[in-house]
Amino acid sequence: MSQVEYTAQDFELVGIKEDQTDVLSQKTTSFWGQVFHTFARNKLALFSVALLAVIALLAIFVPMFWPISFSDQTGSYNTAPNATYLFGTDNLGRDVFVRVWVGARISLFIGLIAAVIDLVIGVLWGATAGVLGGRVDDVMMRIADVLTALPYLLVVVLVMVVLDKGLLPMIVALSLTGWVRMARIVRGEVLSIKNQEYVLASRTLGASTWHLIRRHLIPNALGGIIVTMTLSIPGAIFTESFLSYLGLGVTQPMASWGTMASEGNEALATAPWRLIFPALLISITIFAFNTIGDGLRDALDPKLRK
Repeated sequence: MSQVEYTAQDFELVGIKEDQTDVLSQKTTSFWGQVFHTFARNKLALFSVALLAVIALLAIFVPMFWPISFSDQTGSYNTAPNATYLFGTDNLGRDVFVRVWVGARISLFIGLIAAVIDLVIGVLWGATAGVLGGRVDDVMMRIADVLTALPYLLVVVLVMVVLDKGLLPMIVALSLTGWVRMARIVRGEVLSIKNQEYVLASRTLGASTWHLIRRHLIPNALGGIIVTMTLSIPGAIFTESFLSYLGLGVTQPMASWGTMASEGNEALATAPWRLIFPALLISITIFAFNTIGDGLRDALDPKLRK
């Protein structure tokens, strides 16, 4: 018999090639790693983060190191922007530049604190209603419906009138009904998660309601919570500026962007810089927070994270 000779073409490789094993051996990217990479590709959102960082740093350090205090009356009244007074002066001779960054401290502080309070109350309220369900859920959400039916700005104005002016009354007024939106979003997330197999298994093993909320439900609803909080901050800043514009904000000699815009509006024809600079910073800050919120929403949504 003649011997049959075989070549490499007569054989078929079963499995994968050696050079492909490196691809399979690479570690898979975690969920938050994917979110970070998706967010990092959003140039506008990254620019907004850098913009907010610059505003925050200026708000922290300018009042500390600027040679003129925010309450000093320099004697130069309604002076246009120049090398000495970068943003000009107001009708009392105070430096608008340093006052703008003092106002940034107050506006950002109120916005962040109000958002954190909304976060805490809204997450606890919504998660509790979603987990317990039944009559408890009905009662809790009907309370939320009543608060939603009340006009937000009207409630805030009435509270400010009753409690008088100041930082604490402002924060209380903003937080009184501001948490309802967060509670609704968290409740919806919890209702969609609590019937998952891992939650049912944990409940079967005797996990308490607080354990389920803390270890399973809130961590898996974190995406919606983060986006909602990010978008609630500019809302609080705008409301604070609006109330301060109406004269319900912080008292003199302190300043917020809203009070400065209100004072500048009275001198719009003669000293427009007094209105332009605080109004511009309000717009930039709200735009930056909204852009970051949109970027986080896209990064956290699996359907949009391509």
